Amino acid sequence: MKENRQLLVLTHLSQLLDFVSGIGGFIVPLVLWLTKKDEIRDMDEHGKAILNFRISMFIYILICIPLVLLLGLGIIGIMLIGVFYLIFPIINAIKASNNEKPNYPFSIQIIK
Repeated sequence: MKENRQLLVLTHLSQLLDFVSGIGGFIVPLVLWLTKKDEIRDMDEHGKAILNFRISMFIYILICIPLVLLLGLGIIGIMLIGVFYLIFPIINAIKASNNEKPNYPFSIQIIK
C-alpha cells in the first residue's frame, strides 16, 4: 500500500463541493473511498469516517425538517449542521495531513 496524504486531504476537502454543486460532497468522497481504499494507506478509515459523518448529518437534517414546522427549532439545527459541514471537513483535512486519525463528532457508526 502507498501512502498519499494529499489524496486523504483532498478526500476530506471534497465534502465542501456541496456548497458548489449540492451533492458532489457526498459522491466524490464515496467514489474516492471505493476506488482507493485498497491502494492508499488509511483511505479505508478516513473514507468510512467521512461517509458516516455525511449519512449522520443527512439523518439529523431529516429530523430537523419537522421541527421547523413544529417549533422553529429546526432552523437552528439546520444552521448548526451547516456549520458542521463547513468546519469538520477542514479540521479533518488538517488531521489527515498530520497523519492523525479522523474525528467527526456526532457521527453514527453506520459503516464499520
